[in-house]
Amino acid sequence: MCSSTILSFLRQWRLWIRPFLIALYVVFIIVLVPILIAHSINNGFKKSDQGSLVGGGFVLLAVPISIWQITQHVVHYTKPILQKHIIRILWMVPIYALNAWIGLEFPEQSIYVDSLRECYEAYVIYNFMKYLLNYLNEDHDLEALLETKPQVYHIFPLCCLSPWEMGSEFVHNCKHGILQYTVVRPITTVISMICELCGVYGESDFSPKVAFPYMIAINNFSQFVAMYCLVLFYRANKTELKPMKPIGKFLCIKAVVFFSFFQGVIINILVYCGVISTIFDISDSDKIKIMSSKLQDFLICIEMFLAAIAHHYSFSYKPYVSPQNPSPSCLGSFLAMWDVSDVKRDISEHLGVVGSSFSRRLRGKSMYQMARGYDESSRLVSEQAIPSSSAPNLTVDTEPPAVEVRPSVYGSLDNTMSAISTNSETQPLLDYDEQNQNDPKV
Repeated sequence: MCSSTILSFLRQWRLWIRPFLIALYVVFIIVLVPILIAHSINNGFKKSDQGSLVGGGFVLLAVPISIWQITQHVVHYTKPILQKHIIRILWMVPIYALNAWIGLEFPEQSIYVDSLRECYEAYVIYNFMKYLLNYLNEDHDLEALLETKPQVYHIFPLCCLSPWEMGSEFVHNCKHGILQYTVVRPITTVISMICELCGVYGESDFSPKVAFPYMIAINNFSQFVAMYCLVLFYRANKTELKPMKPIGKFLCIKAVVFFSFFQGVIINILVYCGVISTIFDISDSDKIKIMSSKLQDFLICIEMFLAAIAHHYSFSYKPYVSPQNPSPSCLGSFLAMWDVSDVKRDISEHLGVVGSSFSRRLRGKSMYQMARGYDESSRLVSEQAIPSSSAPNLTVDTEPPAVEVRPSVYGSLDNTMSAISTNSETQPLLDYDEQNQNDPKV
């Protein structure tokens, strides 16, 4: 009897999950806020404690907004192919906000704490790309649709580059241009942590003798490529994306991910130029670095509150409320939210593409040429004609017949030989007819 009651209660999780989270948040506020205030008073209410309290206040406002939105998506989990990526994007605010507040409390360890934020930053861009691809492929064959569209040209500062062929090539290049940041960012984060442990990282130091400027340059370039491909992809599909109101979503991703990165770069430049030391009247280099780290984390705490509000409207759960499409069980919803098999698959594909591209370029062939067999300008290839046994005495053209090779079957021996055989048999018969027409004796 007791077990059946518990099971019945769990099956009705959509009714009690939201009141439960509200009650949990109220208890959390009642317990945590007095502890933080008491801790600040015992320390003499220093300026650092004031920053932690103010930043913590914004965190306490930002996190519940995002958690509520995530919960609503889980309750109304009617379109997993899209909502899985939305939920992952919404987790960005709680992770960023809590990470920044911990950095305020423990600034000496900020480089290690910030590593999680930097890795999730790349993860967010990946999920936004997958969200757009899944949305477009839901009602269209995206590659076929792009082939019918006008050519999208590169924009400044890459306007001098050759345009990507609309269709498979365009989707392929945009996808892997964004995916590279998902791989590069975690790698540079791990390298930065190792350099810090070895004492050669040199945060906020732009000297060529330390690793910091090189890591900044690599991350900056990788982020630029990802953002550029994202903008180019939007320009090609803005008509099809219009029903899902993409402008707000694009601004949310760009503002949070890219703005926070460049904000950190600007703060480091100000440290290097001595502006931070002058403003805060600090001369010790270690204290200057701590102050710059705390300034970055404090600003992120405030920005995450604004981001949570923007996410509430841009990634709303309301379009997915559908009684006709019941969502799965509670366990199924949560397991689907944490399933990362698609990430592993796409990263493996990306690493394979990069490795293949590198080896092909060493052999003097472009990646996409090898993938399709030939490019658009060489759809026709020539093969030596094979004389037909049915007309041994007839003249065979010395010009090799043109064999049209479709990209979908290129490389298949059976298809190629079949095409050659067909051409070699029909060409002599055509020559025979032409000779008979020109011969007056016939």
